[in-house]
Amino acid sequence: MAPEPRPGRFVVLEGIDGCGKSTQLEALSRWLPASGLLAPGVRVVCTREPGGTLLGQALRQLLLHPPAGAAPLPSAELLLYAADRAQHVEQVIRPALAAGHWLLSDRFSGSTAAYQGYGRGLDLALITQLETIATAGLQPDLTLWLDLPLAESRRRRGDRPGDRIEAGGDAFLEAVNRGFAELAHHRGWRRVDAAAAPQQVTAACQALISRLRDAP
Repeated sequence: MAPEPRPGRFVVLEGIDGCGKSTQLEALSRWLPASGLLAPGVRVVCTREPGGTLLGQALRQLLLHPPAGAAPLPSAELLLYAADRAQHVEQVIRPALAAGHWLLSDRFSGSTAAYQGYGRGLDLALITQLETIATAGLQPDLTLWLDLPLAESRRRRGDRPGDRIEAGGDAFLEAVNRGFAELAHHRGWRRVDAAAAPQQVTAACQALISRLRDAP
């Protein structure tokens, strides 16, 4: 009988807008196939939240760019993110991991705790409950927190129009950034200095991911 496929790996990139998640996800997706970390036949699957499924794409539009007068209130916003995550886990993440593939995700449950918990001030215990329901206990093998000061985030975004979340104001985004720091400490995330040059950030991420080679 053929051996059971080895479970894949699940790596998440977290951080405020402008921290370079998209840039690093692309760089890591190019590096991983030649890194020696992947067994033959293993693929790299890149995904994101919200929007990793067809349902998620519709929810992303409602969450980030809703029609006039249709912006969700904080509690509705939280539930929409939970719905996106539940669909994402069952349709994309679990099947890919079961097949032995590696997943790179731009955001996961940590972003909900940071933005809706620390930023919006919603109950963190409730958010944890919803996270457990949506993920059925699934946790990333590694979360990389791309730590960037808010002032640098603003500079990088420049005059680019922000989405509804980015437009929350400095006090909101400062609270979100503090939330990421708290979550990184309590959840064992690995901090990466996102203010460094992109190549340095990539090298730091590669070094941390390489440690998964010997993880059980």
